[in-house]
Amino acid sequence: MRRRRYLMRKRVVVTGMGCISPVGNTVEETWSALLAGKSGAGAITHFDSSKHKTRFAAEVKGFDAVSVFGAREARKMDRFTQFALLTAAQALDHAGLRIDDSNRDRVGALIGTGIGGVGTMMEQAEILRERGADRVSPFLIPMMISDSAAGMLAIRVGARGPNMSLATACASGNNAIGEAVEMIRRGAADAMIAGASEAALAPITIAGMNVMGALSTRNDDPLTASRPFDKTRDGFLMGEGAGMLILEELEYAKARGATILCEITGYGTTDDAHHISAPAENGAGAAISMRLALEDAGLTLTDIHYINAHGTSTTLNDKSETAAIKSVFGKQAYAIPISSTKSMTGHLLGASGAVEAIFSIQAIRESILPPTINYNTPDPECDLDYVPNKPRSVAVKHAMSNSFGFGGHNATLVISRYEK
Repeated sequence: MRRRRYLMRKRVVVTGMGCISPVGNTVEETWSALLAGKSGAGAITHFDSSKHKTRFAAEVKGFDAVSVFGAREARKMDRFTQFALLTAAQALDHAGLRIDDSNRDRVGALIGTGIGGVGTMMEQAEILRERGADRVSPFLIPMMISDSAAGMLAIRVGARGPNMSLATACASGNNAIGEAVEMIRRGAADAMIAGASEAALAPITIAGMNVMGALSTRNDDPLTASRPFDKTRDGFLMGEGAGMLILEELEYAKARGATILCEITGYGTTDDAHHISAPAENGAGAAISMRLALEDAGLTLTDIHYINAHGTSTTLNDKSETAAIKSVFGKQAYAIPISSTKSMTGHLLGASGAVEAIFSIQAIRESILPPTINYNTPDPECDLDYVPNKPRSVAVKHAMSNSFGFGGHNATLVISRYEK
């Protein structure tokens, strides 16, 4: 019965992608950097980090909001909204999707973010403290709220379909894509702009992550700080960026002659119900999320040819995710290549799942897997195939992408090669 429902339901395909990351300002630049094993880490330039325990991050480079949006519009948007609008424009252009009176009520947007406009909040809080309440920007509230990216996008492109934001910490990107897929499946929209954006490199967030013990403190060697699944890992590399997909109902995409990049076939989401920041014992909640995604896709254990891991480079996450993969796949887990692209991009928090979905799509389309760099010392508790240090040529028909977040949120996507 489940298989019959899978065959009868509406199919959702990807027709466009957009990305800005610490290693590139387009999908093509970012993907090339990943295959070259390039790290986006470096000294923090956004603010004076000299008094912080961690003084490096993975910043987006060469992004000039004024040149993209103009000075007047740029100053009305937080950096996370700017990233979202830029990558959505890239994705729409890539898809060749024009929004006009013929379709605007059937095109929507679902954009996730873990934190939203924290940079604007900090800046305006300082103005309040130093200059008084009347000097706070009238744009403060619309700039800082997490739904500003989705709302601003709708205004700019004229999309009047379903529109919302979603916040599930570091699972936000996968949840945004997965929930947008469900909207199309149930007929609420013909196309969705879906993904996530994050620009949370601010003094307060770095300080907060440091006191939690979440960040690497390898200030003397930032390029090797992110080392997922390596025994010597000491925390994650914080990053920023955004990823957007154009999702379309298959028949709608075919009718307009769109180029189909791949298909989103499976989505699973759960919560650990365990701890606000630590994963459940042996990755129990993550394992259920993966099983649900496999079931949703109608696939078996041997159908998955690649896993893009959450792989944060923290002691608990990498051990827990490895255990979860073993729990789901059993002995087959040792035959599946797994990589953490966070070793290069850093952890983009809420945006991580969205950019990693793009990397999974690229792996399927180009039959090559990005590596996990900085993997040199095996950990007995992390003993799977993590595609160490060099890309690998592998034919991929179905890929799985994991994202897990504070609050115990788990979200898994299954992405498949499109077949008629």
